[in-house]
Amino acid sequence: MSKILLKNILRLYRGHGLEETSGEDLLIEHHLVKEIGKDLVCDDAKVIDCSKHVVIPGLVNTHHHFYQTLTRNIPAVQDAKLFDWLVHLYEIWKGVDRDAVYTSSLLAMGELLKTGCTTTTDHHYLYPKGFAGDIMALQFEAADTLGMRFSPTRGSMSLSKKDGGLPPDSVVQTEKEILTDSQRVIEQFHDPGDFSMRKVVLAPCSPFSVTKDLMRESARLARSFGVRLHTHLAETEDESDYCQQVYGKRPLDLMEECEFIGPDVFYAHGIHFNDDELAVLNQTGAHIAHCPSSNMRLGSGICRVREMYDMGINVALAVDGSASNDASDMLGEVRQAMLLQRVRYGSAGLTAREAFGLATLNGAKLLDFSRIGCLEPDWAADIAVFDVDRLEYAGSLSDPLAALIFSGYNHGAAYTIVNGNIVVEDNRLLGYDEELLTRQAHAVSKALLEAAP
Repeated sequence: MSKILLKNILRLYRGHGLEETSGEDLLIEHHLVKEIGKDLVCDDAKVIDCSKHVVIPGLVNTHHHFYQTLTRNIPAVQDAKLFDWLVHLYEIWKGVDRDAVYTSSLLAMGELLKTGCTTTTDHHYLYPKGFAGDIMALQFEAADTLGMRFSPTRGSMSLSKKDGGLPPDSVVQTEKEILTDSQRVIEQFHDPGDFSMRKVVLAPCSPFSVTKDLMRESARLARSFGVRLHTHLAETEDESDYCQQVYGKRPLDLMEECEFIGPDVFYAHGIHFNDDELAVLNQTGAHIAHCPSSNMRLGSGICRVREMYDMGINVALAVDGSASNDASDMLGEVRQAMLLQRVRYGSAGLTAREAFGLATLNGAKLLDFSRIGCLEPDWAADIAVFDVDRLEYAGSLSDPLAALIFSGYNHGAAYTIVNGNIVVEDNRLLGYDEELLTRQAHAVSKALLEAAP
């Protein structure tokens, strides 16, 4: 699609802090927003009537585990804490194969696209021995099929049960294997451009699943290529206790020792930071990928987003793995972020517009995209369009933008546009048959569960 004209937009949200307007048009040419204004005309453009729609920048998801979509809602771990949850599920996940990686990637990205998300990462750290194929190539193939902007992490685990870690021996790799393949993945797939569809991040899984040496060497390798770094951090009190017992220091202190901190680093969760650690995050420029649904689902705690936000720490939004959420509903996650902060800080804990800021421009900044997350001329044409002329929004349109998260029960986008291309139209994926994908995912999930001990 070379040109698209969004006409007579009911409410246009350009980005956090920018003017919101009604009745304007937005012209897309190729991969860019070309013009915003009244009564625009473009004879050869596809015209979409948006007189009953809210138009926003595409949402940005900053932490996920795609393969977990195949193990949602497992009865044995519906009420488990993180460590117990992991130990049980690793016995299932060690059976992940090519079909599981490809199908789960399509499934997770399909859900994200259908709920207004245009850019996502994924933290795949599970590398089963004997896996036939290239995991990251399979994921990029799925992203290309659906048309999604993709910045996955090359995750890693080097500590198995025999080393004091949680996963079985069959899903971890040696440090040499990890670092060699991490460099290969960067060289093969990473595109640092402003409008890149493929960026790579290096992501040792967590302080309790890799060694300090791997953390440090991953950081050095990433910086030698100018790519981002990622890990789980300060998610639970159990993690803090582990770091104190094994390393004699708290998780963030350990990251400082491993050179795994700074403006090129983002941490998933970040719930259990103390006041001094928040000051360190602010000083170093590290980012936080906030995962409200997962944190509630596992009972891990409430991230101090309001305080971080006020300090100037960049906090973005994420759905986390679909076995700890258990969905890839990005618009729903914006609602959860707003509501959870109000549980901790009161009715003004997070406003609707602040929540949308976490999910758009803040996410783009975290993933190092300088020209996505806002709708302005010469910025990326990554756009989500929501129809609010529906029963669930009746009576809420005094503020159409906020209606998307204060009201409604179906978070599906009418249109999702990525890099100037329509990838969701009339609430349906264009890149892959949804019914076929559903059947495939059911079958792969069933086989994975039946093969587990």
